[in-house]
Amino acid sequence: MTGRGMDQILAYPCAPQIFEEYCKSALDYITLAERVNGPIKTPVAWDYIWGEALDELSRRKPDARIVNLETAITLSGAPEPKGINYRMNPANIAALTVARLDACVLSNNHVLDWGVGGLLDTLEAVRGAGILTAGAGRNLAEASAPAIIQVTPSCRVLVFGLGLDTSGIPPFWAATQHRPGVNFLCDLSQETAQALASEVLSRRQPGDIAVISIHWGSNWGYHIVPEQEDFARTLIDLGACDILHGHSSHHTRAIEIYRRKLILYGCGDFINDYEGIRGHEELRGDLLPMYLANIDECDGTLDTLEIILFKMRRFRLRRAPRQDVQWFQSRMNDVCAPATQFSTAADGSLVLTS
Repeated sequence: MTGRGMDQILAYPCAPQIFEEYCKSALDYITLAERVNGPIKTPVAWDYIWGEALDELSRRKPDARIVNLETAITLSGAPEPKGINYRMNPANIAALTVARLDACVLSNNHVLDWGVGGLLDTLEAVRGAGILTAGAGRNLAEASAPAIIQVTPSCRVLVFGLGLDTSGIPPFWAATQHRPGVNFLCDLSQETAQALASEVLSRRQPGDIAVISIHWGSNWGYHIVPEQEDFARTLIDLGACDILHGHSSHHTRAIEIYRRKLILYGCGDFINDYEGIRGHEELRGDLLPMYLANIDECDGTLDTLEIILFKMRRFRLRRAPRQDVQWFQSRMNDVCAPATQFSTAADGSLVLTS
């Protein structure tokens, strides 16, 4: 989430006015962070917010870098009357390109915070920067089309973006044949899963890895509704999903390995301006995970999964201290099935061991 307070520390901030109940200026989020960890000297360099995460990406060199981008990138449009409206100045797009992202999923409850005009600006800014998009578009055909990342001559990663109203996406944001919007799922029924699987399989070629990226569910809590479990497993059973990339929750939810395929029910946040905000401390939304999944090109099954844990300090990602990694490991081992457990590697990352 590179809007609001994050946008304000970059070189070209939007006007800081926001329309929330308690805060009327995006600058207030900088103040909250500074009260906890000290002053932030602005404007920051383009790579500043990514901090030590860029070191890890440089060291590990992942073939595909995929994020859920939960902000509009616009100076135009009118704020939707929803209370919380995120946006980043298009002139700050280098804050994304510096991380060499391959694809941004846009099917979430903030991409239309500044209306259709803001969405169109977002599409232009992201695509103009050479980053692929999925999950939103100028019409339904565009919104439902996958981002296609060519990893090797024989292997592509297809990223399909979708969203549900359970995450706060208004149904009228749904893209139609003639209206821009998000790729909206009406429900998680077996019929919907079968229709989505048919769409994926119609685009999938031998050697492709399919990532289904879904914005769903509440922000807080570990409960996963049975409909989410059934939906994810059905997509895998039908051969339409190698990685289920679930997001909306502000902290990590359970991870499942089903038929050797990876299901992330809720990834938690990575970059946000929540530093200094109180509430839900017991869920540790301040622990920000990067997921590194090694996938077998032959059949899309999971070989290994590593999680590198970060914390935000002065709006910059730093590796989380060992005690926080140990807490996270214990919590994940509690909420995941006994067959999905993590150990701590020598470098402080968490490794799936079973």
